[in-house]
Amino acid sequence: MTWLILSVILWGLVHSIMASLSFRARLTAWLGKNVMRFYRLFFNIFSVITLVPVLWLAKVLPDSTLYAVPKPWFYVMLVGQAFAALGEVVGFSQTDIFEFAGLRQIISPRAEVESRLVVKGLYKYMRHPLYTFGLLFVWLTPVMSVNMLVLYISLTVYTIIGAHFEERKLLREFGGDYAAYKENTPMLVPRLWG
Repeated sequence: MTWLILSVILWGLVHSIMASLSFRARLTAWLGKNVMRFYRLFFNIFSVITLVPVLWLAKVLPDSTLYAVPKPWFYVMLVGQAFAALGEVVGFSQTDIFEFAGLRQIISPRAEVESRLVVKGLYKYMRHPLYTFGLLFVWLTPVMSVNMLVLYISLTVYTIIGAHFEERKLLREFGGDYAAYKENTPMLVPRLWG
């Protein structure tokens, strides 16, 4: 269990450092803007590849089942996971998925890729719908083991901490527009009234 927690902390630390504006600014000064247009794509691929050992540890370390949700609730949770997956797809479609993936920066090397603040669609109801639906997906797992629980708690804590760091970055990037958006829109749990 300790190795699993440490692996998530290490993954989260490396991921956060690589996503920081200061790290990217230093790398841009060293490599130049032309090379940095590949950075977002590299960052995404690197993040996925380095998450694989964490998931592998969760699979191979000694484990035991905590619970298995009985039918029909098993199916209700699977439907909830399908809803969360659909929410992820909708959330991605409401942003510039090519920019997020790092492809627009490669396709349009001469054009400055200008980030835009998305406040419509799902983003009208919560600032981080991709995080919300991702967390909903994992927590609706109908069969839970000790390792999965440790992994899910660790990733949930990382997601919440990471969201706060991302918001600091967004405040620097969008200033008062993001501050107003932040004040009026919940972070992860949508406001269902008012």
